[in-house]
Amino acid sequence: MTAKQAAGAAGERRAAEFLAARGLQVLGRNFRVRGGEIDLVCRDRGCVVFVEVRLRTGSGYGGAAASITAAKQAKVILAARHWLARHGDAPCRFDCVLIQDGRLEWIKDAFSAA
Repeated sequence: MTAKQAAGAAGERRAAEFLAARGLQVLGRNFRVRGGEIDLVCRDRGCVVFVEVRLRTGSGYGGAAASITAAKQAKVILAARHWLARHGDAPCRFDCVLIQDGRLEWIKDAFSAA
């Protein structure tokens, strides 16, 4: 594992612990399908939450939030459709956890599949 991959994995662990401490149940990590990936799949009461985690060490190139482009959102949505097809359709939302300069920010309902 490269240093970048190790930092990314640590960021995802930190995000999972943060969300669990706020009552979300982590159902899965790194769900991959051809053409997309979801970092964390959680349950928040009756809602399935697909979480994109972004770790950035600085604000260059717009920072963590700017790195979640429309193309990235489309890949997450594609993977979410596959997850729902395998596990049963349910109400869902797309959240982001941004980790930048050591700070963590949770954005609920960050984007939509519509």
